[in-house]
Amino acid sequence: MFNIALFGPPGAGKGTQSRKLIEKYNLAYISTGDILREEIAEGSDLGMQAKSVIEKGGLVSDEIIVQIIEKKIKTNTEVNGFLFDGFPRTVVQAYILEGLLLKLNTSLNCMVTLEVPQDILMERMLERAQKENRIDDTMEVIENRLQEYKNKTVPVADFYKDKGICYSVDGVGTIDEIFQRITNVVEQSLTKTWLNVVLFGPPGSGKGTQGKLLAEKYDLVYISTGSLLRKEIEKGSQIGLLAKEYMERGEIVPDEFAIKLIEKQIQTHPEARGFFFKGYPRTIVQAYILDGLLRKLGSSVSCVFNLDVPTLESIKRLTARSKTNRARYYDMDTEVIIRRLENFQKRTAPVLDYYQKQKNIYNIDGIGTQENVYKRLVEKLELAFKNAR
Repeated sequence: MFNIALFGPPGAGKGTQSRKLIEKYNLAYISTGDILREEIAEGSDLGMQAKSVIEKGGLVSDEIIVQIIEKKIKTNTEVNGFLFDGFPRTVVQAYILEGLLLKLNTSLNCMVTLEVPQDILMERMLERAQKENRIDDTMEVIENRLQEYKNKTVPVADFYKDKGICYSVDGVGTIDEIFQRITNVVEQSLTKTWLNVVLFGPPGSGKGTQGKLLAEKYDLVYISTGSLLRKEIEKGSQIGLLAKEYMERGEIVPDEFAIKLIEKQIQTHPEARGFFFKGYPRTIVQAYILDGLLRKLGSSVSCVFNLDVPTLESIKRLTARSKTNRARYYDMDTEVIIRRLENFQKRTAPVLDYYQKQKNIYNIDGIGTQENVYKRLVEKLELAFKNAR
């Protein structure tokens, strides 16, 4: 999902540019004024609460506004993301939006501010007041609106500058010239957006083979906690020696081992376009951990894939692998194989439900030739990446 906040003082032309951005990137438009009027017109509970406040001359609370925005996001499932016009207006609202988008497993990708000199803004707004017969839009009123914008909203830009996602755009010129400048920075922001993929599947489903091929195709850093742990075992490191005991029993190693190894992999690839996680997270706790690790870096899980392979087929594949030079030491014992499959069903299946609720999971038939399964994955990945960006 790709989310943009478009900012600018009154008269900067946000409305015109918003319409063009919505069409180009297939975004849903979120303007607090518009959605408040929609809720009031519908007579919804939130709308009636807002109407009651407005009729008394008060300002609608952030609590009501954020509920209306959340409803708008949840009911627009066919778009690639959202365009926030003039929201958040305060630093407090910026924190609220951060928390709301985190709850919805997404984030704000960029904030674009339209920069227009005050004399031009005054000229535009006075002209608009005359055309639309806005008798209340006097010079004094317009100056007060511009000062209010400066006092309250400019600090919001600083908030997003600190996050490295605020872009200033010259708002003077033709509509098409300004739009081209905006799309240039949006595309620049898109290139900075990590694409993070999680690939699930029971032992023997082919995750390793497919994961490496896909990571290479899409230039993503491949992270397999199993491979990383095996390397630590080969090195005889402290983590390796401790992890070996768990892996020999077919059990999941303690979370602190995986966290250290994943963080190290991420830190050693600062140039990465994204990461491909094979078989991780395996538990709900690990799903929270991965979310936390990525959020710390200003990113999130883009999409999740599950290779659907029946248990009997997994046993056949693992038994066959045990007779080759690709065999793992935990392939040699049928009891360990069964325990690993049981662990997947008991502890990992709930993780699939977790991502299912976030609506970013794709189930892929894992039966067939390597080439056929790869084609299915690529087809869905292309769709997932388009939606993610």
